[in-house]
Parts: sequence; C-alpha cells; structure tokens
Amino acid sequence: MLKGSIVALVTPFENDNEINIEKLKSLIDWHIENSTDGILVCGTTGESATLSHEEHKKIIQIAVEHAKKRIPILAGCGSNSTKEALDLTKFAEKVGADYALIITPYYNKPSQKGLYQHYKTIADSVTIPIIMYNVPSRTGTNLLPDTVLNIYKDCSNIIGVKEASGCLDQITNIMTLVDDNFLLFSGSDETTLPILAVGGVGGISVIANIMPKENHNLIKNFLDGNLIEAKRTQLYLYEMIKCLFIDTNPVPVKTSLSLMGKIELNLRLPLYKMSDTNMKKLSECLKKYNLI
Repeated sequence: MLKGSIVALVTPFENDNEINIEKLKSLIDWHIENSTDGILVCGTTGESATLSHEEHKKIIQIAVEHAKKRIPILAGCGSNSTKEALDLTKFAEKVGADYALIITPYYNKPSQKGLYQHYKTIADSVTIPIIMYNVPSRTGTNLLPDTVLNIYKDCSNIIGVKEASGCLDQITNIMTLVDDNFLLFSGSDETTLPILAVGGVGGISVIANIMPKENHNLIKNFLDGNLIEAKRTQLYLYEMIKCLFIDTNPVPVKTSLSLMGKIELNLRLPLYKMSDTNMKKLSECLKKYNLI
C-alpha cells in the first residue's frame, strides 16, 4: 500500500530553461537516501503547466528508469482535456510508473457529472492505479464527497485522493463514505496531521522537497502510534510550511533548493523570482531551520 511522505518534486531547469536531467536524477537519489516514501513528478510543484507534453513524458520516463523500483514513482497526468489526460496516463502506464495522479480539470469548471465521466473514461482505459487530486483554489472546481465515492465505487483502479481543498469537514465526510481500502493523502502540508487523524495514509508534500526526513518522520510517527512526536513535528514544521507559500508555489521551494545548493534557480514564465522582501523572509526562515 502506498503511504508516507510523497514529495511533489520540483522540475530542475538549465539556464536555457531546458530540463536539467542530471539534477533531476540527483534529486531522486537524494530523496531515496533521505527516507522519502514516494516521488511525484510533473505535479503542480513540478511546473506541469509550463511543460510541453513531450517534456512531461520525458520526465516521467527518466524518473521511472532512474528510480529502478527503488521508490514508487507517481506520474502527474492531469489536464483540462480528458483526451490529453488519458494520453499522459497511458504513457505513464506504458513506461512503468507505479501510480498516476490526476488533477480535476482546471479552468473549464466541469459539473460533478463531468468530473465523474472524466475519471471514469480514463480509468476504464488503463490498469495503472489512479489517485484523484482535488485542489479547488488552483482549478476552480471542487470534487465533492459523493462524487469521490461514486468514482471510487465504479472504477476499481482508482484507489484514493490527494485532498487540498483545505476543508476538513469535506475531507472527513469523504472518509465516512468510503471503505478501509481507500487511500487519503494530504495535499496541504499544514493539514497533514489532521488529515492523518481522520484516516489519511500520507501526504503529497511541498516541504518534503527541502525537509524530506522530517516530513517522513511526521507521518511515520503518526502511523506507528507515536502521536505526541507526530504533533511535535507538525507544529515544528509549521513556520517553514507557511514560508514556502509567501509567493506562488513552486517559486519559494525552488528558491530554497537553490540556496541549499541542490539546483540552480530557473523558473519558467509566467513564474518569476521572488521580491527582495520575500527573499529575505525566506532566507531567514531557512537559516532558522538550519537548512542554509
């Protein structure tokens, strides 16, 4: 069963904005060495919105081939077009990704029936395990509990959801409807512990990019029954978590990795470097956590 700290990995770029393949491989190795439980490539934090489909597929294939089953690879396969999402999911399955993460279609605001048909169309055409991804603040669409249930019941290879709605009532409601095999992942680092408390099995995380061991330990301690230590870690990480969102994700986390010497700071427009004020705040926070 997939569980634990899944890093929503950044996509490192060269100075000419081409994918930095060696840095990508290096990050995968670093996460394996530092207790990360799974790696998501081509998610929002991986700047999927600025990747061409060819680049998207290239990153998935490189990640799968380099990981060599040392760690589960989740492939971000979402699109606002069902046809395009299906194409990416079929490719992820073909090259051996372990799971596909599929965000709700963004911008076009489908109805709940449209969301159901979107996921069912994809699930009926592949066998790779699929995790739904709900993040209304990004997509403009909220995947409601009854829809989650209907998709889960009718699609045997849809195994769970990454929930980033920020609404604990909604998330709790989902868990009252589904069975014990359903996998719930936190999509917001500040709510990882509350989501674990209602049945979550892990988090698909931004902060894991820079603090992989700590995020792994938070989730492992909870799942092992060490609730006091899990609470301590969640509260300890809180300030850093919030600092990683003082600008649009993934700008702060890529800036952090650059300051830590892990990657060069290269972003694709329309994402742009942080202001001097925010850079100062981020640098001070990284120093406080002994990351630089």
